[in-house]
Amino acid sequence: MSQSPMPIPQGDEDPLEESVDQALAACGGDVRATIKALIVANQYLESEVAELMKSVSHAYARGRFHPYNG
Repeated sequence: MSQSPMPIPQGDEDPLEESVDQALAACGGDVRATIKALIVANQYLESEVAELMKSVSHAYARGRFHPYNG
């Protein structure tokens, strides 16, 4: 699956490129260490999402969750 790259805003540096530079700088320029850190962060966030989904499911099942009806 091929995707075209996101266009870089004219006059400003691409925010994604800035984030990449910051991540690399935080790991002393070591690309492998940067990738490892991002994988660990992603796993942590995935586990947090899973816990939140369980909490919402339990609250909904017990009638403590009331959806917004506008």
